[in-house]
Amino acid sequence: MAKKAKKSVAKSASVEKVIENAMAAIATANSDGEKAVAALSKVAKKLTAEGKRLSKKRATLTKRKKAATAKVKKDGSADAKKLLKTTIKELNAIKKDAAKSSAAKAANSAELKGLKASTKRTKAYLTVLAKADKVLNKPKKKRRKKRAKKAA
Repeated sequence: MAKKAKKSVAKSASVEKVIENAMAAIATANSDGEKAVAALSKVAKKLTAEGKRLSKKRATLTKRKKAATAKVKKDGSADAKKLLKTTIKELNAIKKDAAKSSAAKAANSAELKGLKASTKRTKAYLTVLAKADKVLNKPKKKRRKKRAKKAA
């Protein structure tokens, strides 16, 4: 029978090093998460503004298309037809841009939601670990020796 190798017992220094590395990793994850949340929030703000801009433009073009259609029905001139055709072309381009913007906004929103949850979790871990360290690193209370009672 082959002998099993003895398991070595972990040394206090190595355990301490592992704990320190884990705490540093959580702190790094928290700071990276906060930076990512800030960056993606900025992107989300831009995407929201772009969506509003495209929505306004689409509404304007829809009104213009309606007016141009009425004008074509009324007189049917070449200028009116050309205006209608360019308006429809612009409107289709705006709709395509709005769809792209909406898809990008949805993807960004999903990623931002996950990052915020992770950052919240790491922040909670850090606060709990800080409180635990504070409790564990309190100095021991010194007890005074009791005085001997005087004999009456």
